This record gives sequence, structure tokens and C-alpha cells, in this order.
Amino acid sequence: MVIPINPIYIHKQSRDIRLMDKNIQTIAIGCAAGFSGDRTDAGAPVVRTLIERGGPCALIFENLAERTLATQQLAKRANPQLGYEPLLELELRPVLADCLKHGITIVGNFGAANPEGAARVIEKLAAELGLAKPRIAVVKGDDLSGESAWPMLRDHLGGDFDAARFVCANAYQGAQEIADAIRGGAQIVVTGRVADPSLTVGPAMAHFGWRADDWDALAGATMAGHLLECGAQVSGGYFADPGMKDVPGLEDVGFPIAEIAFDGSCIVGKASRTGGLVDERTVKEQLLYELHDPAAYITPDVVADITEATVVQVGPDRVRLSGVRGHPRTGTLKANVFFDGGWFGEGEISYAGRNAEARARLAMDIMRKRMGHLLTMRFDLIGVSSILADDSGRMLGATAAGESLDVRLRVAGQHEDLAVIDRLLRELTCLWTGGPAGGGGVRVAKRQRLSTRSCLIPREQVPAHFTLSTP
Repeated sequence: MVIPINPIYIHKQSRDIRLMDKNIQTIAIGCAAGFSGDRTDAGAPVVRTLIERGGPCALIFENLAERTLATQQLAKRANPQLGYEPLLELELRPVLADCLKHGITIVGNFGAANPEGAARVIEKLAAELGLAKPRIAVVKGDDLSGESAWPMLRDHLGGDFDAARFVCANAYQGAQEIADAIRGGAQIVVTGRVADPSLTVGPAMAHFGWRADDWDALAGATMAGHLLECGAQVSGGYFADPGMKDVPGLEDVGFPIAEIAFDGSCIVGKASRTGGLVDERTVKEQLLYELHDPAAYITPDVVADITEATVVQVGPDRVRLSGVRGHPRTGTLKANVFFDGGWFGEGEISYAGRNAEARARLAMDIMRKRMGHLLTMRFDLIGVSSILADDSGRMLGATAAGESLDVRLRVAGQHEDLAVIDRLLRELTCLWTGGPAGGGGVRVAKRQRLSTRSCLIPREQVPAHFTLSTP
């Protein structure tokens, strides 16, 4: 059976001839999600803009933070049918038909702990929408949660590996399998844990025919992916600060689009006819976000160096990034290993009016005396000291009660024994009538806590691969 090649991959007999072709089309890659729980209406304006632009393009969904994946591993434990992005259907329903109709490749790590389950959801959604069954590739190789991987993890973690408390482990895979899947005809690529920028590098690799050692081009595309990966952060969302860094139309902030050239340079913009802002400042802020060493941003695909990069405004909401250099990728991949860390509980109660802060402090003292012998607690007085406070409580203890008229007491604690956490939450609730006057608006919550260890594993020990469905 012959599998059609995806429109964004243009084959050439010679890679060298291809890279010399200055007229080769750029590829436009838009972002429709920057984290699990992001706005599900963000993708439609991006897809509309990609269609209006024409030419090769792709749409990425970046849904995984480190603990997001571990949380989905727990969900899969409870129900083997779950473990993928909970908002997957809501994210794809507005854009799936247009993407398939116009040849816009979809790449997302919304597979989380269950990429196969995500692929089934997408197939079902396509059928509901009356669409032909899409060609879906599932990238595997990141999940190291099976017992067969434990000896390897133990070798790299040593005494930190605790089989009795082990929850899951995942290695950060790269872009190669994404690119290979697109070259093989995939219209949608579903992954679990891959490095965030690799979602962008994969479609660019497929389109330009880059080799795995085209370091400068890969580094440029990696930084383009880094600009896209957090969604609206680069288009004004996380940038906005009224009166200091004003951003228009933030209620309808447009998600970003990067037009990547054959050399890895890019122009970053956003969805047309949307709010938000893309300028040199927003790009520079996002470029440095979570970048520990500007000369050595390590990903599975390349080590990127932005020390000589240039950021230049080339039009309204259009900024060019160029001059990124690349160095050979490392021989190891990062893996995150999660263990059962017991339980976390928190509760809140409000006090208002005259002497409110003193009453909140009295409630805090009651909680310390009734629960302090069982666990260490953190207290915050929201409206007095919360974000800038500290776990030890020294900041609260160093200040006398003031005249705040609206105070909300928060208490949080963690313990291996769920019964202790349940008691903590009951004690907070009992302040309603058993504590200072005027307490109300009680809220309590608890969740399983995870502890994390990271290690580096030789690439050859964690190979990735993909499977491709056919219509």
C-alpha cells in the first residue's frame, strides 16, 4: 500500500541542493495550547491565519508540564482508558476539520501517559464530525514506567530509587520520530513526553529535509519552538503589566505563529485580527524564559546557543529571530522519575470587618496548638502576607496584627498518612463555630503528592519509535 506524503514534506534528491535553494518556502507553525488547561478557543484564529497565509504549515499543542504528565499517569492507573489530555476533544473539535481539509499537520504531546488513548479519541471525533479517518502517528519510547525499566532507573538514581513508592518515569524524546512520521504521511502526530521545542522542530525537519546534525538549523528551529511552547506568553499574555507594559485586547490575545526559514531563522507573529502584542520585548522575555545558560540550551535535538542571536522588529506584531547557533546534541536524555510523596492538604477561612486580622491570627494560633504536634504547617494571611511569605512563618511572626478589614487565612500541610491530612482539614472546618468570631467561606482540598528525581540516561537505552495508522 502506498501512503500519501504529507503536503508539508517536499522531497528532494539531494539535501545539499535543497539547502542551497534560497527560494524554498518557509513553514508556518502555530501554537494552540501552552499548557494543560489552556484556552480551548485559541486554536481557531491560529488555523484561520494559517489558511489565509497558505503554504506549508503545522499546528502544535503543548500540553505537558513535568507534573502534568505524572498526574495523567495516576489517572491512567485509576482508569486505563484515561491518561491523555483531559481537554483533548475540546481543543481539537474547533480545528480538526479545517486542519485536515487544508493540509495543516497537527502535532501535540496531548497523548501524555496514554498516546494510544488520545489517538482513539481523535479517530472518534473525526467520525463524529463526518471526516475521513485521519492518518495518526503515535510516538512511543518516552514511558519508562514498566518494571522492566526499573534496573536501568536504579542504576542512574542509586539510593534515590524506591520501588515501593515508584509512580512513573518518562524520558524527554526529541523531534526525529515526529519528522519521520510526517514524512511517512501522518496528518496528526500524537506524543507523550517530548521536549517542548521538539514539537516545532519535527515539522520543520520534515519540511526542509534537515539531517540530525544540521546543528545551526535545528538550533534556530528549537528557539522558534521555545518561543511558541508557552502559547500567549510571547504574544503579550505573561508580558502585560498595566501602565508599564501595556498590551491591547488581552481578553482576546492571539496565540503565536512562527514562520521558519530553511536556515532555522524565524519571524514570530500571532493570529490575525486578535488582541495581544508581539514585539522585541515580548520575544526577548520569552527567549530567556527558563533558559539557564544562553550559550548551551540543551534539548534532545541540539545544544542551542543564543549569545550571538539578533531580535529585530520587521513589522507590526512581527519579529525576526536569527543568528542562533547549534552544537552537537548530548549523548544522554533527561528522565523525570516520580515517587509517592504522601498527601497534601490545604484549607481557607475568611474574616472580615473590625479586628479581622487579629481574629485570623487567633485562628492560626488555634490550628498550631491543635495540629502542630502532628505535622508542619504553612500559614498565609491573604490580604496581609501570602505570596511574599515563607513556609517557616517567620515573616508573619515578625509583624504585629494590623488593621486589615478583609483577611483570608490559609493553612497547608503535607504528610505521608492521609488520616493526618483529613484531620487537618476537619480542624480548619471546625473554626467555623469553634474558632474566633465571624469565620466563613471555608474551603478545603487534598491531593496525592508526588516527589521528583531526575537523571540522565544514554540515548541508546531509551530508543523512540512511532506507529502510523492507515485509513
